[in-house]
Amino acid sequence: MNLENIEAFVFINHYGSFNKAAEVLYLSQPSVTARIQSLERELNCKVFDRLGKQIQITEEGRRFLPYAQQILMTYQKGKLHTNQKKSLPEELRIGSTLSVSNYIIPDLLPRLKDRFPNTHFKLITGTTDEIIHKVINKEADIGFIRNVSHPNLQSVKFFEDPIRLYVYEGHPFLSETRLTIEEIAAQPLVFFECGALDWLRIHRIFGNLDRPPNIQFLVDNSETAKKLVMQKAGISFLPSQSVKEETREGKLIPIRLPDTEGISLQTNLISCHGKHSLFFTAISEFGKELNARKETLVASIG
Repeated sequence: MNLENIEAFVFINHYGSFNKAAEVLYLSQPSVTARIQSLERELNCKVFDRLGKQIQITEEGRRFLPYAQQILMTYQKGKLHTNQKKSLPEELRIGSTLSVSNYIIPDLLPRLKDRFPNTHFKLITGTTDEIIHKVINKEADIGFIRNVSHPNLQSVKFFEDPIRLYVYEGHPFLSETRLTIEEIAAQPLVFFECGALDWLRIHRIFGNLDRPPNIQFLVDNSETAKKLVMQKAGISFLPSQSVKEETREGKLIPIRLPDTEGISLQTNLISCHGKHSLFFTAISEFGKELNARKETLVASIG
């Protein structure tokens, strides 16, 4: 069946006129008439009754109409999807904070490459403010940032990474059933500061103590923090994603504390409004998988 004949049928029914349909389709009126005649031969029935200058859809035409509309809609969707694929950029520039670059991007990029094999990926690492600036100024296409919103950007929650207290193998806390904040504050602490508001909640759990926590090391990246813990220089509150390998190997062990339940480091996915929607959707789906795995891990620890 000829798609152009179906298109003429749907347009004539919509506009109620052969002439108007011909005008919209950039065709002559005889060409539109010829298409309807061809369709009627294919269907072996009339789809319109001509009453002078007026037309009326027939009962057979009315029954065929929803199928014709569905055929056109399916074609248009397929055409749009094909054109989107063709218009995918040769290079996608991804801006990312350091933690996402270290612990999420290595899992994400191979999946994106499988899904978009003709696109190359360039990673740009920076602070949240730097990534926002680059996306707004078209220096990056998509960004991973802390939980910050901006009116010029679309932003969705990508991943929530629980912040927990981690200790090294053989630490005395592993034999304790219940710990107090005072006991934790007395331990040598390695504090990883990343500038996110959620870290203020970690500080607040020590706020009512008579003495300040025993912070021995203050570092600005999680890699340094976790290595200090593994060297038994102290214990530390860390995002779980940054220590997943060490936790799996038993080198670092999470300690569950009621005071820190619900504290997490939120990462958002950003882009300019309406841009790179296929990539944005694919990355969002990966974020949902990460969050689902996190829930499973939390349940096993609990």
